[in-house]
Amino acid sequence: MESNGDDDSSSFSGYLLDGHGTFPSRIDRRQSSLPSVIVIGGGISGIAAARILQNASFKVLLLESRDRIGGRILTDYSFGCPIDMGASWLHGVCNENPLAPLIRHLGLTLYRTSGDNSVLYDHDLESYALFDIEGHQVPQQTVIEVGEVFKKILKETDKVRNEHSDDMSVLQAISIVLDRHPELRQVGIAHEVLQWYICRMEAWFAADADMISLRNWDEEQVLSGGHGLMVQGYDPLVKALAKDIDIRLNHRVKRIANGYNKVMITIEDGRTFVADAAIVTVPIGVLKANLIKFEPKLPEWKRAAISDLGVGNENKIALRFDRVFWPNVELLGIAAPTSYACGYFLNLHKATGNPVLVYMAAGRFAYELEKLSDEAAADFVMLQLKKMFPDATTPVHYLVSRWGSDPDSLGCYSYDLVGNPADIYDKLRAPVANLFFGGEAVSVDHQGSVHGAYSAGVLAAENCRKHLMGRLGSWDKIELVSCREELLEATVPLQISRL
Repeated sequence: MESNGDDDSSSFSGYLLDGHGTFPSRIDRRQSSLPSVIVIGGGISGIAAARILQNASFKVLLLESRDRIGGRILTDYSFGCPIDMGASWLHGVCNENPLAPLIRHLGLTLYRTSGDNSVLYDHDLESYALFDIEGHQVPQQTVIEVGEVFKKILKETDKVRNEHSDDMSVLQAISIVLDRHPELRQVGIAHEVLQWYICRMEAWFAADADMISLRNWDEEQVLSGGHGLMVQGYDPLVKALAKDIDIRLNHRVKRIANGYNKVMITIEDGRTFVADAAIVTVPIGVLKANLIKFEPKLPEWKRAAISDLGVGNENKIALRFDRVFWPNVELLGIAAPTSYACGYFLNLHKATGNPVLVYMAAGRFAYELEKLSDEAAADFVMLQLKKMFPDATTPVHYLVSRWGSDPDSLGCYSYDLVGNPADIYDKLRAPVANLFFGGEAVSVDHQGSVHGAYSAGVLAAENCRKHLMGRLGSWDKIELVSCREELLEATVPLQISRL
């Protein structure tokens, strides 16, 4: 069940301390003899962890600070159709993706926006229209040719990386390459198109190129099958995974005390919950801001890993119109003299049939947009559209995300800063006594993705289970049941469209 946070029922007396801060009675403890775990954070990673442990007959409670589940997955229905204002793509439309069986079982449709070779820019070259800042469309051949140059530049950065023992930013490496190979420099509109390609790379990492580690930028393991938009949004998937889990909304965790083979969790209003272990899946931005107090303090190596990891920002401005006035392409791009001034719109009409455009901004620009009111942000976007399409109509509705300033996220997703230690992810996911860690930032190979967050939650649950079974001993016959196996009663193919 999902709770609105107003009722802490007696069925969870094994978690909730009484008003005097004392532990429950011996009778209550006998009723709560199952291994108990509190999951902190109701994004897909926390929900996956809770689902796994509940299927394994553990006593599970999930605490979520927001008034909704999903975390950085947010499907908005105010347009009369689903709009994902957070995560929206499945990166890797293939059976190797752990979410594919769930999507298939639920009958959800994917709209493929790229093929297997798309790593830095999640679109196909034949399905976009690129314009300069004056609103003139850039010839297709120019965009293709500059794209080939960009690939050559990135290939040359490999040599720069191999020549330097110290890490540097991707932007610095590109500058070195262009100094060595002046023939790769672009001028005029070609230079602006090159900046647009860099802008798209920055959007992938949700960070500016001068912040992204050269050593690690291309080490992410990208699953095959290209990228697919969730046509019905991610919300149906999240709700299916969360079914029948005891979720307490509006429960913001402020303190985690770890000791004596128990974990004590204190929420904002002072109520306290106790369990055998806890799984922390809050966003890396929240951990970096020290919004949760750990007692005792997390070890220095854990705190250093949290501090060293980068957290990016990407925001969306979704616009719904009464009619379509733009071409039938997946992306509308804006090329400019700097990557900061470039931009792009995702055309949801082509993917879903709804007259919606979604403007996306990443890195420093995403933070700048958050300083504007919703109306001012929508007006800024409309200025870009009217340059490209003078007959553009006023939107009938608009939505603006603010992931960087959202106190429950403080950023979009993680990325490798310049100088990141090689073992940073091992340290991020490593448990501390009875505390285990999930979330996209601790994924083994797929940071910044929904399936990476899901997999990290599953791994944290498996490690937590093994730890408690080894410690408690009496529950060694409990079998870990995959939430995929529970949901899959029939095998149906992934529904992939291409309008």
